Amino acid sequence: MSTVQKLSGMKPGDGLIESHGKGLIKPAGQVELSETALQEEITRILTTNNPHAPQNIVRYSFKDRSYKTCIVDQMAVLFEMEGSLVHEDSDEGRRLRARGGLCEEAATVDTETEPDEEKTETPATPAEDGGEVEEVGEEDRPDSVASKIDRKEPKQTNQFNFSERASQTLNNPQRDRSCQTEPPPRCTFSATASQWEIYDAYVEELQQPEKSQSDDATKLKKAAKILERMVHQNIFDDIAQDFKYFEDPSDEFRDPEGTLLPLWKFHYDKAKRLSVTALCWNNKYQDLFAVGMGSYDFRKQGHGMLLIYTLKNSWFPEHVYPTTSGAMCLDIHKECSYLVAVGFHNGCVAVYNLKQEGTEPVFKSTAKTGEHTDPVWQVRWQKDDMDNNHNFYSVSADGRVVSWTLVKTELVFTDIIRLSMNGTISEGLEHAPQSSIACGTAFDFHQQIDYLFLVGTEDGKIHKCSKTYSSQFLETFDAHNMAVHAVKWNHFHPKVFISCSSDYTVKIWDHTINTPMFTFDLSAAVADVSWSPYSSTVFAAVTTDGRVHVFDLSVNKYEAICQQAVVSKKTQLTHVEFNPIYPIIIVGDNRGYVNSLKLSPNLRKKPKAKKGQELPEGPEVEVAKMEKLLSLLREPEQSTF
Repeated sequence: MSTVQKLSGMKPGDGLIESHGKGLIKPAGQVELSETALQEEITRILTTNNPHAPQNIVRYSFKDRSYKTCIVDQMAVLFEMEGSLVHEDSDEGRRLRARGGLCEEAATVDTETEPDEEKTETPATPAEDGGEVEEVGEEDRPDSVASKIDRKEPKQTNQFNFSERASQTLNNPQRDRSCQTEPPPRCTFSATASQWEIYDAYVEELQQPEKSQSDDATKLKKAAKILERMVHQNIFDDIAQDFKYFEDPSDEFRDPEGTLLPLWKFHYDKAKRLSVTALCWNNKYQDLFAVGMGSYDFRKQGHGMLLIYTLKNSWFPEHVYPTTSGAMCLDIHKECSYLVAVGFHNGCVAVYNLKQEGTEPVFKSTAKTGEHTDPVWQVRWQKDDMDNNHNFYSVSADGRVVSWTLVKTELVFTDIIRLSMNGTISEGLEHAPQSSIACGTAFDFHQQIDYLFLVGTEDGKIHKCSKTYSSQFLETFDAHNMAVHAVKWNHFHPKVFISCSSDYTVKIWDHTINTPMFTFDLSAAVADVSWSPYSSTVFAAVTTDGRVHVFDLSVNKYEAICQQAVVSKKTQLTHVEFNPIYPIIIVGDNRGYVNSLKLSPNLRKKPKAKKGQELPEGPEVEVAKMEKLLSLLREPEQSTF
């Protein structure tokens, strides 16, 4: 048996061929291949993919809210070690060798840098003589290692940049921080629930949704109002820009004349066929004004309205109060801006509270409480009385001037004076003849003297009266030939007032003189007149031919500086009012429209200051400006006496 059979434990004849020399030993199950199969080249490609890495890892993405496959890292690190070796040719390696006293580098540097002649003359010396050679080289070569050592090297910013030192970043241990609040106070409560308590609890719970619904309705109403104003502002943005910033440049070429720029037009659809009978601005909210709707034709009397508008929304009024009779006059309280006093065509007076819901007035006069028997033409709020009760005055066509006091839930009246043709009628003479009664059409209280007021009548006279002296008039002015439509004191000068009438004239008076100081003929019936709040010499008047006339006595004492038609010829203007702050006016007509107009710069121009002098301001300046005009008219009169 051969050695192969002995080693493998096989028997003769198990598929191995006995080799008597060098021979090829084939295993028993070897596949027999042809020559072409043996010569065929099989290429194997080695890749870096890790065969043990998982291929189906899926993770959940909270951003996309779905499962996504992850990218598997195929690299497997078998061994990793951070070394501290430094290359010997680097600058750091040279510095380390120099500082460590390695002289081999110095010797090699000297031998490399010496010339060939010195190499032949200098014999080879043992290792201990190398120091001398090094010293010679150091003296001959300034760039030797010794000279480099003597030089001051720049200070390294990193003090740990050495090969013998190593730094290792430590992972700071995690620390848990927690806080604990104080426990809430506890108390032991115990009670016995009866059937009545359970019933009350259910009733209260049923009432809560109703309250929440009402609160939601008020919130929605407020949000809708704000949204409506925003839409209105966007639609009429050009008018809003004109209202704020537009100044007519053409005024420079037609000085001193000015113009009126039309802004918004206010109209309520349900107030058709009604005339604008009263206008009044709110002193606290300067963009808010009240409009009285009624009719001046006694044959077409019917319902009326009280409308509250704002410049922020010209589409629809803020408050609407329908009335059974036409509203002929109104006035807004200066301090309590939510109180509006209204006089009606049927002789009734009422007070509306804008804060309360509903359309009914909070105070209203009746036949039992002394209401007027004829239309009320003017109402005016006055200061509170001694008991801090609000009160206002009214004048009517029945000849009575009445004071109304708001006491609890009713109106208490007091007759101040009765008007007559030739004087006053005492309060006791109730059965006086009707022909002697003078119809009051307008009145106004003095700005500084509380007891003094003026009353205009239908026969064209103006009476100066006192609250505390009702037996007769203080003075009577034969002002106009027809009914007086408006009487108003000047805002600045305490002696000056203005009046207008259907006799086409506007007159300015000094209440200490019986004759008018200025008389202007406007060629049409004057429906209303109003002083400006910014100048003592500027006023505006409206006529029945649809024109607005603006005067400035300090510029022109004879003619208006602006005469402009703002409505069609068939429309009659009824009232005009200046805004207390903004340079605009509002005018009402007999078709129920209210037009807002902006004054051009020439209509509100202030006097120019001289060089080096400051322009004085204040009410004293306005008083002096009006007094200067009056003095020019008084001098000729005084010289005749």
